[in-house]
Amino acid sequence: MPQTAQIIGAGPHKVICLNGWFGHARGWGPLLHSLDQQHFSYAFMDYRGYGARRGSGGPYTIAQIAKDTLALADHLGWQRFSLIGHSMGGSAIQHVLADAPQRVQALVALTPVPAGGVPLDEAGQAFFGAAAKDAGTRRAIIDLTTGNRLTGVWLDAMVRSSLAHADEEAFAAYLTAWTQTAFVDRILNNPVPVLVVAGENDPALGPDTCKATWLQHYPNARLEVMSNAGHYPMDETPVALATAIEKFLRDVVAA
Repeated sequence: MPQTAQIIGAGPHKVICLNGWFGHARGWGPLLHSLDQQHFSYAFMDYRGYGARRGSGGPYTIAQIAKDTLALADHLGWQRFSLIGHSMGGSAIQHVLADAPQRVQALVALTPVPAGGVPLDEAGQAFFGAAAKDAGTRRAIIDLTTGNRLTGVWLDAMVRSSLAHADEEAFAAYLTAWTQTAFVDRILNNPVPVLVVAGENDPALGPDTCKATWLQHYPNARLEVMSNAGHYPMDETPVALATAIEKFLRDVVAA
């Protein structure tokens, strides 16, 4: 397990970070430069088939990500921890909560998939499904979900990173995982503190979607809309995002 996580910081508040479909443990961009390593310890975990776990084989499911997250926490000796989940990772952090609610201090959900999944129509399934084999489709998805407004240099770099750090079979299988895994009944009305961060330029998992899902599911959830960001605030607005995350986590500890 140690080789499947990147550890940043040595502070008392433990935080496990789960990436999105296009990400990996070392793919959180410039966000890492603004994290408080004195008061927090962050563990960025690779999923099966991603990053340091390329070639591992599956299962490539949200349930398995949650099991692996708890195994990582056990390995690190972290009995209690907070969770940050980006996009697909937003589903996974909720599954961890469902599996081990007594261990989770707080959730931070970044442009997140809700616990009901993200059902796609036939055209959407075909479009997203093509991304496993086609780099151009991956680029189009990243461009779409950031509002068709960012430089192609960054889009190309994101595609290269995705291709280099994810097995094709894992990437394809995780599409089914994040779109079709539904377990709202297991988390509904959980009192855990939740910060939901939505990008103002995210057309899919933006503020309206978050209000209709996350803020209805959790009584202690609050929404922060990140200005000048789409689906990837860790790249688009890293300093503002780090500030919002750590203010929320400090408030949780102080409460």
